[in-house]
Order: sequence, then C-alpha cells, then structure tokens
Amino acid sequence: MKKGLIILVAIMPFLLSRCSVNQQISQAKALGDCRYSIVSADSVFLAGTDIRQFRKLEDLNPARYPRLATGLLTRNIPLDARINLAITNPTGKLAGINQLEYKVLLAGQEMFNGFLNQRIEVQPGGKTQIPVRLSTNAYQLFTDSKTRDAFTQLVQNLAGSANTTPSKLTIKIKPTLALGNKAVNYPGYITIDQELTNKILLGN
Repeated sequence: MKKGLIILVAIMPFLLSRCSVNQQISQAKALGDCRYSIVSADSVFLAGTDIRQFRKLEDLNPARYPRLATGLLTRNIPLDARINLAITNPTGKLAGINQLEYKVLLAGQEMFNGFLNQRIEVQPGGKTQIPVRLSTNAYQLFTDSKTRDAFTQLVQNLAGSANTTPSKLTIKIKPTLALGNKAVNYPGYITIDQELTNKILLGN
C-alpha cells in the first residue's frame, strides 16, 4: 500500500503535465476552428500623422507632410495601429491559448509581425474581442512597385476614403504551447483572409 502511494506521488507531476499538454492541444485545435474578423481599427498613424489626414490619393504627398518626406529620405516610415480582432467559437469546446505569434500580409508581402503574450479564451458558442497593437516600417510597402498600389489603397481605407475598393489582408496566427519549461509552436498557421473596407475606423 505504502509502495503504491510512493509510486503515485512520483508519477503525479508527469500525469498532471500530460493532462495540461492535452488540454492545451485541445483548446488550440478549437481555436483553429474559430472564425476571425477585424471589426475595427483605431489609433492609426503613418509617419506620426493621423491616418484620417490621407483620405484622398493626393494627400499622400511628402511635400505636405514633412515627417513623411523625412521618412522617405531615411527609409523609415512608421506605421502604427491598433486593430480589434473578433473571435467567434462555433464549436462545443473551449478555445484558448496563452501565447501566439502573428503575421499580417498585404499583397503577399509581410507587413506586420509580433507576439501576443496574453491569455485568449473563447467559450463554446461564444465570442470575444481582443485588441492587437501593430507597428512596422512601411517604407518598403510605400516604395515597392509590387505593394505600392495595395498599400496606398489600404491607407485610404483606413482613412475612411469614400472612393476605394476593399483591401485584402492575410492574417496568420500560430499558437504557442507551454511544455514544461519550454515553449513549442503549434504546427502550422491559422490563416485568415480579411477584406478591410473604408468603414473599418467606424467599426462597421
């Protein structure tokens, strides 16, 4: 009897750890089955200027904005934003993760990347919304012929321009699992294709 208790005590941490890993995997899989959408964006600044100043194509004129001109000369055009991402869980399982890596692509080119270190949890049949802060150097997007038109269109949509077509973004999310003292990336990415319209700043 005593020997059995000693063995149970010895293997208990292993059993608890294995249970925790299985739980994380189950919740991460449910997260992969969730639906995602960018519902709004705010605090969007291009080269330190409120994005709403660039409603018209001709507004993207470096002669009118010294910081934009300086950014072109120094090859550093900061783009900062906060997007609000809605996650809907249509499954009957709890969806959740403690950490995740993300990438945002425009016209096939990586625009943002980062790491979100917070608990995300969506109850079965539930919905939650998380704010994600984004920051990048938009010089390449602004000057490269492969992305310039798509980036200009994105700026106009974020600014609320009335005469532009939706911008197509691809968001890639990779959950991170905690295995003991190690962080292990979940295999593959959760990929979200999203169209942003000129209503995005209003949350419509």
